[in-house]
Amino acid sequence: MFIGRKSELELIKNELNKQSSAILVYGKRKVGKTTLIRKACEDFTDKTIIYFECIKSTLEDNVELFTLKLKSLGLLDKALSLENKTFIGVFEYLNSLNKHFVVIIDEYSYLKEGDNGKVVDSTFQSIVDNNLSNINLFLSGSHIGVMKSLLEENNALFGRFTLVINLKELNYLEASEFYSKKTPYEKVGFYAVFGGSPYVLSFIDPDKSLKENIINLYLDFKSHVFIYADNFLLSDYSNEYQVNRLLNVIGNSKKTYSDLETFIDPKKTGNLSKIIKPLLQMDLLNKRVPINKKPNEKNGRYEINDNVLRFFYTYIAKNKSNMLDMNLDAFYDELIEPSLKTFISYRFESIGHNFISNKVRNGEIKDAIMVGSYYYDDPIAKTNGEFDIVIKKKNCFDVIDAKYLKNKLSKDIVFKEISQIKEIKDFKVDKIGFISINGYEDDIPSIDYKFEGKDLY
Repeated sequence: MFIGRKSELELIKNELNKQSSAILVYGKRKVGKTTLIRKACEDFTDKTIIYFECIKSTLEDNVELFTLKLKSLGLLDKALSLENKTFIGVFEYLNSLNKHFVVIIDEYSYLKEGDNGKVVDSTFQSIVDNNLSNINLFLSGSHIGVMKSLLEENNALFGRFTLVINLKELNYLEASEFYSKKTPYEKVGFYAVFGGSPYVLSFIDPDKSLKENIINLYLDFKSHVFIYADNFLLSDYSNEYQVNRLLNVIGNSKKTYSDLETFIDPKKTGNLSKIIKPLLQMDLLNKRVPINKKPNEKNGRYEINDNVLRFFYTYIAKNKSNMLDMNLDAFYDELIEPSLKTFISYRFESIGHNFISNKVRNGEIKDAIMVGSYYYDDPIAKTNGEFDIVIKKKNCFDVIDAKYLKNKLSKDIVFKEISQIKEIKDFKVDKIGFISINGYEDDIPSIDYKFEGKDLY
């Protein structure tokens, strides 16, 4: 089942309509890069598709495997493969044939790991410049830092790509197509727990409850989802131990740099920033800076951005030994269920943020400059806190509160929230509203924004 990616498909097809092109597609593991490329190629039956996944070895070993791939497709005779064992040589040969090719070089970063990365990039710069007259070339990879480096000005491949796609997970709305018959309340729960990776979502049984899917996919050591989460960090992080520590500390919370430093780097050696940087690059961590604060290290709050890893490091990673000793239903009832609603409600805030941001971008909410969070600190009243969804306007703010409640939102909660907002000093509010997943009671007073689950989906 192929879901979403409409804009990306259109962009790639536009490139495949050309005689030649060089396309860069990157994103974290199991986000659907190869599936997207293959889907885009389906309409181009006049072109020969050559898919090659690099291995963690030398350039020469990869060339040898690439030539074997061409032989298996009947494209390369034995003599040529023995005489011309370079990528440039093989592409020269393909370029000389009276055929059109789509060549997909997957996990390109493995080539750079096995040899001098600059030599590898220079090799493919020569190929792009001289040997693509009848070839649409894809370079794809999961090591986001390495793939992003191909776009830097000092890289040999800089300016060579006709299309660059940083492929993200499916958003909450696209992901819901994997469990389309669920209620909006249930859909939020599934997205909070299983995120937007098409690979993970493909294992969900939409006819079963959230509890049943959690037990089957997270609490079984043999489950594809458990293995995916448990091994996610192994391939790209040399400092896996410290990254695991960091994610365990964050869990379902937001932490300042100082909070994390206390646990991870109490001697303040600077190692923490080195651990955080690649996690931010890979969208595994998100650094949230309130729109009323300067974007510096002190004001940022870090949270796990990947819902699967967030769930895994909140409930599973620290409790693996209990999974061996406990009945799995009991594990769920004792270690997950008591705080699961809170876990989901935190992710509901991100869904609400996504929903409102789309309305701002589409022009449905007027006079908006940006959407973010707002941190307030009133030392006189001795109160502080954060509004997760705030629309910044020229001289004021709109505040929207996301409520993940099992029942309809009552007027008492509405009045209480509004009064708390209006009591904050030096905070000029224009409009106040709510996103209530299960709607509103009939006697709700007039409010400026009144969204519910059916609006989200």
